Amino acid sequence: MKNHELRVHRSDENLTTDGQLAWQLAGVAVDSVAVTDEVTEMVINRVIDNAAVAVASLTRAPVTSARSQALAHPVSVGGQGSTVFGVTAGRRTSPEWAAWANGVAVRELDYHDTFLAAEYSHPGDNIPPIVAVAQHLASARGLTGADVVRGIATGYELQIDLAKAISLHQFKIDHVAHLGPSAAAGIGTLLGLDQETIYQAIGQALHTTTATRQSRKGAISTWKAHAPAFAGKMAVEAVDRAMRGETSPSPIYEGEDGVIAWLLGGTDARYSVEIPEEGEAKRAILDSYTKEHSAEYQAQAWIDLARRLHNEYPLLLDDVESIERIVIHTSHHTHYVIGSGANDPQKYDPSASRETLDHSIPYIFAVALQDGTWHHVDSYSPARANRADTVALWNKITTVEDEEWTRRYHSLDMNEKAFGGRVEIVLSDGNTITDEIAVADAHPLGARPFGRAEYVQKFRTLADFVLEEAEIARFLALVERLPELTPDELVGLTVTAAPGVLASVESPQGLF
Repeated sequence: MKNHELRVHRSDENLTTDGQLAWQLAGVAVDSVAVTDEVTEMVINRVIDNAAVAVASLTRAPVTSARSQALAHPVSVGGQGSTVFGVTAGRRTSPEWAAWANGVAVRELDYHDTFLAAEYSHPGDNIPPIVAVAQHLASARGLTGADVVRGIATGYELQIDLAKAISLHQFKIDHVAHLGPSAAAGIGTLLGLDQETIYQAIGQALHTTTATRQSRKGAISTWKAHAPAFAGKMAVEAVDRAMRGETSPSPIYEGEDGVIAWLLGGTDARYSVEIPEEGEAKRAILDSYTKEHSAEYQAQAWIDLARRLHNEYPLLLDDVESIERIVIHTSHHTHYVIGSGANDPQKYDPSASRETLDHSIPYIFAVALQDGTWHHVDSYSPARANRADTVALWNKITTVEDEEWTRRYHSLDMNEKAFGGRVEIVLSDGNTITDEIAVADAHPLGARPFGRAEYVQKFRTLADFVLEEAEIARFLALVERLPELTPDELVGLTVTAAPGVLASVESPQGLF
């Protein structure tokens, strides 16, 4: 890996193009280094994972809305069009709108993969725009499954490299500002574009996807699911414009009125972004991890610890009156973003939205402790959130920052990087139960790491009652051959809902 040193440059310094981060990222995208077997295997796993969580969300309101928007647009004339999750493969739309609809479906349940460092990310958000473009141009450009794998490997590499180096949330900028550039670069790799075109697309994608973190603060709205889909849609459009010869604001990161100067660390900020050397394999996807549970990633380990405690102390923890208080000692991020340190009263509100409860570790730990399990629908239902004993327990739970868990959260040594902490359950009789967990059970270093079998089982579980068995089998058989797929087979990288599933929800009406 090589380090690219990043700072603000005055206009009169005349920073050269090849000295800009966007140019260096584009250089990684054009490097034709082979994708390793290990990375290819993980790309397949994540395509399965994305489809699993998309299937489970097909009838949810944000997904229905985004799908209806996409299907209101005809196939654009430059290709064959792209598929939309749930809809028969014969019904196509333009690639930017397919990226939009499929991106919302993937993101709605907060249930796919994650990478956390200086910034947090869901790198699987790169997959919908890359696959949409691949389907649209498969015949025109002779694109294959191997091209899709290369594009996805680039998207993961660059988003994770940026997340390791540049914090966005510190300055209240949403994490999708790293996704726009990575998705644009991934599309560039897919299409075999030149470095100049990808450089311009990266600049445009970044410029159009910087937004504040209010989308993840307070009463969290349905825009949480739309934000990464919007970044993917902008990436598709940025590539289109760049391919037509249009240019972008430059230098987008380093300019005196650029992203660093005004949205991030300011004129004195310094960043060191580590990216692959020329000829070095893109392996960052292997540092990311998926979710066993539909909840914010920082809650994954806590759900696993809670269900372990539920099994170890079933009678004691079933009695809310026996518990005086529960204190969760954890990282800065967990405390201040999804813990009591956020000072968001909504995190203790039984009438809060699913999106808000998903970002409340006191709620999640209370329910998992009582139930000994977690369900992507039932655990968030209004009836479950309003249960009197749950509300009583929930209000006894607080979080505090622990410096050691913060250090481990930010560590770039993947063998010590951790997203858990220590819990103290103080009982009314004066006794205390203490336990801790570093990573989720499904994490590569966890108690039960996810492999292909677990990804397939997750897909089958979430597809139950949504897809017919023949469709489940068809999709899995196809995606497991991803590197070998021909241009004609790429259209199959979607799923068609069982009869009546989509018809069970009404499509909302808008402008289109």
